[in-house]
Amino acid sequence: MDCRRGEVGKPMMLLVCGSLVYYHCVYRNSSLVSLVSDVFIVLLCSLAILGLLFRQMNISVPVDPLEWQISQDTANSIVAWLVNTIGAAESVLRVAATGHDKRLFLKVIVCLYVLSALGRLALGVTVAYAGLCMFCLYMFMECSQSINSCLVWFLGKRNDTGEEQDTM
Repeated sequence: MDCRRGEVGKPMMLLVCGSLVYYHCVYRNSSLVSLVSDVFIVLLCSLAILGLLFRQMNISVPVDPLEWQISQDTANSIVAWLVNTIGAAESVLRVAATGHDKRLFLKVIVCLYVLSALGRLALGVTVAYAGLCMFCLYMFMECSQSINSCLVWFLGKRNDTGEEQDTM
């Protein structure tokens, strides 16, 4: 993962958003549709209050809806990523279902069994939140230079040529 200096905050924002979704869905016992509608209600009311406040203070705020749109390339890349992910999962399941690759078949069965057991032990939202936390931890460790350098020293990672990196 190629990390820049400002990308360390992305795992934190993802973790905060995931925590809010988890709180809304688990502790408040609400659905995801309720969460989306609550977010839109808060945004709409906030924008309306700010609009009224700016109108009372005679401040003109130009609102350009074109700034809120994503580019065609970004939309295409999002759809391509989604299609590739679904296609890869479908391909793995198809190969596993034929039985030609017994090792892959066993891996898929074990993964599905573990997911089934986790689903019986905890709510699906809890399992998804734990996965999100682990993913954010992974992203944070990849982006943090001090943790990354400690891991390189501790694990003695090798560079692309197969030689051990000089850590001293």
